Amino acid sequence: MIQRVQTIWLLLASVMLFGLFIFPYVNYIDLVGLGKKLYVTGAYTAVNGVPVKQESFLLQTIATVLLAAFPLFIIFKYKDRKLQIRLIFLEIVLIFLMAIWLYVSSSQTLSMTSQYLGANNIGIGFFLLPIAIIFLSMALGAIRKDEKLIKSAERLR
Repeated sequence: MIQRVQTIWLLLASVMLFGLFIFPYVNYIDLVGLGKKLYVTGAYTAVNGVPVKQESFLLQTIATVLLAAFPLFIIFKYKDRKLQIRLIFLEIVLIFLMAIWLYVSSSQTLSMTSQYLGANNIGIGFFLLPIAIIFLSMALGAIRKDEKLIKSAERLR
């Protein structure tokens, strides 16, 4: 059924992944002293207090939309719990790959400005990925619990 607790966990995982559009995954200061932020949509700098896009990351934007919409797709596969479990594992692997991609692209951007990726440069967006994995794990536990409940009910028949 769609009104189960795993629906809430999958919805929260999707919201966390869509949060990558709102929160930057890297903040840094370039050689000129301007504060810059990297979002999945592109690199932004502040000019007179107004954010201006310097570079666009189209592939990251498309990948983030697909990655964030995937838990919503998993919600509607509620009739096939085994498929839901496999899709959640796939989503977790894709989130890990996305985290590696974001790290590599940010380190390339920071290497062009001769700065390193230290703990002071990491933005909120980087922390949304592990939170989404936690929500997906909680949904996975709820789906397995439902599967176990249905198997025990079928045994009683």
